[in-house]
Amino acid sequence: MLNALVTLAAEPAGEAHNPLIPAWYDIIWSAVCFVVIIFVVWRVALPRMAKLLDERSAAIEGNIAKADEAQRQAEAALEEYTAQLAEARREAGEIRESATQDGRKIVAEAKETAASEAARITASAHAQIEAERQTALVQLRSEVGTLAVDLAGNVIGETLSDDARANAVVDRFLAELEASEKAAK
Repeated sequence: MLNALVTLAAEPAGEAHNPLIPAWYDIIWSAVCFVVIIFVVWRVALPRMAKLLDERSAAIEGNIAKADEAQRQAEAALEEYTAQLAEARREAGEIRESATQDGRKIVAEAKETAASEAARITASAHAQIEAERQTALVQLRSEVGTLAVDLAGNVIGETLSDDARANAVVDRFLAELEASEKAAK
């Protein structure tokens, strides 16, 4: 365009030429360049662009299919997880119930064991008390008998050496003493 203006300025002033209309040789060369560019785009660029778009389309469709498959697998895994969780909760409830029952059994057994142990200890203590009572009674009788014989001998003024007679007197005295205690109760 600049070239056309320069040539227009160089032309003689007598010819009237419109500066907005290009010369014929510019139109022809522009048309040749345009046809070459169209041919190159059509034969080289368009097939490559079509191939690239087809590959991208296939990749996108493949990714969509993979995403759908992954979503199905995720849903299946979620269902499986939910089922396992429900099963685990049910088993936990059973275990908790079993532990509660076992705890009740253990407490009951412990109470029974404690009661039987207490009864055994009580019976043993009663037997020991009775044995100690009998021992104390025998010792008391012998000591009371000896004291009674000694006191009787001091009162009478002679010694009572007959053991059988002295034992009979002591036994009779103690029996009367026990009878008076029982009557008082």
